[in-house]
This record gives sequence, structure tokens and C-alpha cells, in this order.
Amino acid sequence: MSTGINNGKLHTINIYAVKMIFIFASFIVFSSSTPLYKNNKGWIIVIDPGHGGKDPGALGSFSQEKNIALAIALKTGEYIEQNIKNVTVIYTRKTDTFVELRDRPEIANKSKADLFISIHVNAALAKNAYGTETYFMGLAKNQRNLDVAMKENEVILLEKDHSTKYEGFDPKSPESYIMFSLTQYIYREQCKDLATKIQTQYKGNKREDRDVQQAGFLVLYMTSMPSVLTETGFITNPDEEKFLNSKDGQDKIASSIFKACNDYINEIDSKSGISVSENQSSETVSDSITNEISNSGDLMFRVQVTTSATKTEINPENFKGIKEIDELFVLDRYKYVTGRFTNYSAAAKYRKTIEKIYPDAFVIAVKDNKIVPLQEAIEKKKKNKSKY
Repeated sequence: MSTGINNGKLHTINIYAVKMIFIFASFIVFSSSTPLYKNNKGWIIVIDPGHGGKDPGALGSFSQEKNIALAIALKTGEYIEQNIKNVTVIYTRKTDTFVELRDRPEIANKSKADLFISIHVNAALAKNAYGTETYFMGLAKNQRNLDVAMKENEVILLEKDHSTKYEGFDPKSPESYIMFSLTQYIYREQCKDLATKIQTQYKGNKREDRDVQQAGFLVLYMTSMPSVLTETGFITNPDEEKFLNSKDGQDKIASSIFKACNDYINEIDSKSGISVSENQSSETVSDSITNEISNSGDLMFRVQVTTSATKTEINPENFKGIKEIDELFVLDRYKYVTGRFTNYSAAAKYRKTIEKIYPDAFVIAVKDNKIVPLQEAIEKKKKNKSKY
């Protein structure tokens, strides 16, 4: 597997595996680093028009989601290619064809894309529901968000042998979505930022803002780059259905997504001159580590910064300048950790420093290169200390 830094992110090709919560204790599939700087190889943006072919998506009184999503996607790509230099646009489909859900993020992963944008149209039983909302990957905060994710994930039921392909994931079962609560998504902040930019542009075009949301969308869950899913309006609202099918409406929506991408890219490109060593987080954090344990067989507390389904070359460039990184292979996942501490409080203090670089970092307990339950490790350390 080859790795490289491009547009501030480490490119890897993730192998997706979904396992039911009853089978596994933890599930983290995303790969490493957040944007710090950009090289000159250009940007790759994958645009994903939802549904297609035998899957019409949401239905309006006279139109189908799949056609609206495709029209908006093609316009968005056209705006991006015409107005942003050094950008390549890739589509998961350009015609009315059925693309399996897992193939959509796979296209992005294999292309080593920098951004993934899935375009959809919303629906509701209440015909007066209207407005736009953009999602990033995460555990649904309310029933409505969960319902939206379930609706979009149900597309896998149209696939042959879907139960095997998605290893038992049931899009209609709330229990299947518990796994998203165990996921440490390394691109969370970037996704939220892009989603916010899209919603801001929608508002600028006088679209009703239903805010940035999060939920467990499989199509986002399987990507290895910042990814969002945008619901461009309600096809079940008579006025919005007309708007979504009009040239003016599609132009405004596509223009909003394009401008958000442009703002996001400009923001990252503006950091091009910042090397990892110049970032406050890199050298300072690395040099502040106190290695209290010399014997790797001892029970120790460490800080996990990221995980990946594929192996990542260990060097400071791939881990935002942190020099001391070790790899653990647990439950078919590569986990990358830093720091070695004999007591939990020291590890927790170090985690606060690491949070400046990796906001989702957390403390784990390790013995003989195996992760042990954290509370069990803390209690064991307390008992051992009381003996002396």
C-alpha cells in the first residue's frame, strides 16, 4: 500500500467491514490526519449523485430524487471545473444507472480523493416540510436524523446478498446504528466545517436553513476523506419540488455547493506555507513526552490518536509531527498510539496536550501490546500501589 500527504491528508485505501455490535467490542475504520498543509498535486473531489437506475430514491408528485440529484451533481461539477484551478472532479455516476452503496465510497478511496460530497433530496410525510440540511458522519442526535439515515441506507436492500456484503448490517434496525457511537472519526471537524460552509451558501441563496446535522450514513462511514451528504430540499413539498426541478433552482443549489468547496479549498490552501514543525502542536508535544516505562510488557497507559483499516507508515509527517508513535494491531484494525505512562492521571494530562492536534484522542491501557479494559487497568494499578 502506498501512502502520501496531499491536500493536508494522508491518503490510504480503506477496506470496509461492518460488524454488528453484538460481534465486536469496538469499531473504528477511519484513517489519519487532518489538513495542515497542501502540496501542488491538486485536489480531487468526488461528487456522488444519490440513488439511480432501479433505485428512484424519494418520490414527489411528478419527479424522482435520482434525476434531481444527478442534475445538481453534474452542474456542481461543471461549476467547480470551470472556476477552481487544479481540481479534478470524479462522479460516482453520470447517467441513470444503479451504483451499489459500497461502490460509491470505494470510487473515492481508490481515487485518493480529498473531498466526497453526496447529493440527495429529502422527503417527509408532512408536505409542508421544507429547507436544506447537510450531514456529516456521526451518531444521530435525534429520531428524525436517524430516520433520514435509515431511509438513505435502505438502498442496500436492493443489492443482491446485501446481508453478506455488509456483514449483517440491518438499515431498518436501530441496534445496527449503535456501532457509530463507538467510532472515532478523524475527519469530524473538517466534515463539519464543509457542511457548515454549504449551509451558509444555501442561506445566501435564500434557502431555508435546517442546519448542519450528523447521522450514521454508510456512504460516509466507508470513506477515508472529509465527506458530507447534503439534502437539497423536500421533494414532498409541492413548492420545493418545483424549485428542485427548475433550472434556476438547480443552478442555485449547485452554485452553493461549488462556492462552499471553493471556500474550503482556499482555507486549506492558505495554510500551504505552514510546515508541520511550525505548528505549535508538533515538536512541542513530541518533546514533552515522559517515557516512564522501559519494559513493553508492563501495564501502561497510552494515548490513541487514530486508527486505520490499512497499515500506515510510521513517521512524524504522517502523524502531524509526533515523533513517538507505535502501532497496535487489534480486531483487524491498526491503532496508532503515543506516550507511555505508569499512571492514568499522567496519561490523561498528556491527552489534553495531544487534543490540540487530535481532538478525538483518548487514553487506553496496554499490556504486552494488547489493549485491556481501561477501568480494570486503573483498578489494578491502585491495588498494586496499595501493596507498598
